[in-house]
Amino acid sequence: MDERAAADRMVVGVDGSPQSVAALRYAATLATALGASIEVVTTWSYPPVADAPMLADWDPAQDAARALDATVAEAFDGDPPRSLTRAVVSGGAAKTLIERSAGSRMLVLGSRGHGGFVGLVLGSVSTACAAHAKCPVLIVH
Repeated sequence: MDERAAADRMVVGVDGSPQSVAALRYAATLATALGASIEVVTTWSYPPVADAPMLADWDPAQDAARALDATVAEAFDGDPPRSLTRAVVSGGAAKTLIERSAGSRMLVLGSRGHGGFVGLVLGSVSTACAAHAKCPVLIVH
């Protein structure tokens, strides 16, 4: 992707949580106003302790793609913006989103995802991204 296209791109991290659906909807409104495209990103990784037989029939990338598609469908009632692209990436969410933020117009995230401790105002991914992203960060609560 060239620098100009990246600068006109808003990156949205999603994990299927209600907060990530809200973040995606909000990003779409902003992207329309700013004339930007939307790149929706979800990540996956193997569990730290993985038993090979347990993983034989599991395709985490495919599961992540299904979750991403479901999030996009929920956010837009099955009619996503034409400028929306999807990316399923292997690796940690915070690291991936921080890398993809380079040159982007904005990084948009929900305040909390599926993981972590209930009751925290910000999740670990949104906290890391707010501190280290290479572009402005919008955290939707």
